[in-house]
Amino acid sequence: MTKKCKYIFGPVPSWRLGSSLGVDPISGRRKTCSFDCIYCQVGKTLKLTSRREVFVKKSEILKEIKSLPKAKIDYITFSGMGEPTLAKNLGELIKAVKRVRKEKVAVLTNSSVLNRKDVRADLMNADFVIAKLDASNQKIFEKMDKPVKNLKLKAIIAAIKSFKKVFKGKLALQIMFTTENKKYAKQIAKVAKDINPDETQLNTPLRPCGAKPVNRKELNEIAEYFKGQNIVSVYKAERKMVKSFSDEGTLIRRGKI
Repeated sequence: MTKKCKYIFGPVPSWRLGSSLGVDPISGRRKTCSFDCIYCQVGKTLKLTSRREVFVKKSEILKEIKSLPKAKIDYITFSGMGEPTLAKNLGELIKAVKRVRKEKVAVLTNSSVLNRKDVRADLMNADFVIAKLDASNQKIFEKMDKPVKNLKLKAIIAAIKSFKKVFKGKLALQIMFTTENKKYAKQIAKVAKDINPDETQLNTPLRPCGAKPVNRKELNEIAEYFKGQNIVSVYKAERKMVKSFSDEGTLIRRGKI
């Protein structure tokens, strides 16, 4: 039996998180993000911004969380139609979910506002943070991620490094490889090694989008640059059999899970 939800979706089979129940704190709005990535699988960013605001009240999300049917869930994952750290009440939402559910909480972030103290404080409440890094220089960063104006890759890398030093949970880097950035793989691997995440996720867009993925052989070759790091590859990872209870209309938010 499917369930029509406004703010949660899934569970979905995640190659990184097992059975993942999505929570979309940007729900009910047009896609709002600080990036307009060429490979985004939930469509074009309609509101390009790095401004934080409250999009959905905590009570609304909790109402849906409490109505969940019984299901095997490994992670409750904040993601969806935009950048979840733009939700000003993200920390409050994570705490509230953890009070009523026993599962671990993950957050998928594009890392763009990790330099903000309030964002880092919010993320401290999560168990697993998956931070995006798609480039090693400003030019390819702008080509791949098409960020909001004046966003600098060097500042993002510094912010991820600073967050790693204080975060008590698990931190992963997610690197999306396409034909546009694959030739920078060696340089990106050096940046990743310097950040020293708990896990490095090598990804490529396998669902329809505006960018061409790298094939299995190419990603295996790229993985050689990341030797010595704890690597998870999208082509090699196993996916669980998961039955979703949310309908097709809400599953569109699954994005890059």
